[in-house]
Amino acid sequence: MAEMVNERLLLTVEEAARRLGIGRSFAWELVRKGELPSIRLGRLVRIPVRTLDEWVQRKARGHA
Repeated sequence: MAEMVNERLLLTVEEAARRLGIGRSFAWELVRKGELPSIRLGRLVRIPVRTLDEWVQRKARGHA
């Protein structure tokens, strides 16, 4: 249970880029184009971890 409490639900764009193994600028480009799912919290842009994982799975299967 303690693991779940410490597990973050949202990543910064930079953290998502590191997780994906891509550059920060390219990650921001994907966010701006709407290709990489993100949410806005005021001025902050965050990538939900679950959504990121699902996005990667869709890309791996060849779906948009």
